[in-house]
Amino acid sequence: MDWFYEYYNGCGLAIKIKRKLYETKGVQKVEIYETESFRKMLVIDGKIQLTEFDEAFYHEMLVHVPMLSHKNPKNVAIVGGGDGGALREVLKHDVRRAVLVDIDRNVIELCRKFLGIDRGAFDDERAEVVIMDGKEFLKDCERFDVIIVDSTDPVGVSDTLFDREFFELAREKCDVISLQSQSPLIQKEYFRTLLFNSSPFERREVYISCVPSYPLALWSFIIGGDYDFESLDKRFERIKGKTAHYNPEVHRAAFALPEWLKKEVKECI
Repeated sequence: MDWFYEYYNGCGLAIKIKRKLYETKGVQKVEIYETESFRKMLVIDGKIQLTEFDEAFYHEMLVHVPMLSHKNPKNVAIVGGGDGGALREVLKHDVRRAVLVDIDRNVIELCRKFLGIDRGAFDDERAEVVIMDGKEFLKDCERFDVIIVDSTDPVGVSDTLFDREFFELAREKCDVISLQSQSPLIQKEYFRTLLFNSSPFERREVYISCVPSYPLALWSFIIGGDYDFESLDKRFERIKGKTAHYNPEVHRAAFALPEWLKKEVKECI
């Protein structure tokens, strides 16, 4: 057996590998591994994107927080998310249409073949897949109730999804947005940039979750737009029994930030 190492700012994570299932390089370098403790794992451009062990901790918080903060989301766009995890969670709701926009067809095809965490979501009649850059898609798309940004780190092909122009476009195209906003502990530059650039959404908040396979485990998200938590318990009845991690108590607790993070957010918003 071998080890996979991911390094970030003077520290890192080591995961024992049983075998590499596949590797290809196109728009991005995509690798899929079978691991000792985290089950199957997706790596893009050297960065862990998900493991079967803890992907629900991430996908459920990225998706259900905004979906249950909207009174009745019917049309949803997912920017990125080619692994299908976010799409799977969106389709647990009573939506009419879920459009997944990803720049890299390889990610979708390989995840369907080797991971299958979408659990049939790509075959759902409500799902639509568009292969193109997310910012370009927003320039000419219709309006959505919710936009969910499920991207890789804000470098390379994902860089355009985190500049101010992207958020200006998104503000015109949705009621509520959510996005992953990196580790506020070890990726402060990325985190602060996303807080600054998301300012077209004047009303926005940071929330957090624990994702063990991500840098230092503490992961952040941003929700913005016309969201509310007033009917959270009632809305949760839509998906009750369908989640492994998310519930209304976890939702509320995710917005209880420690003092050091409150300070970071205050300086940027």
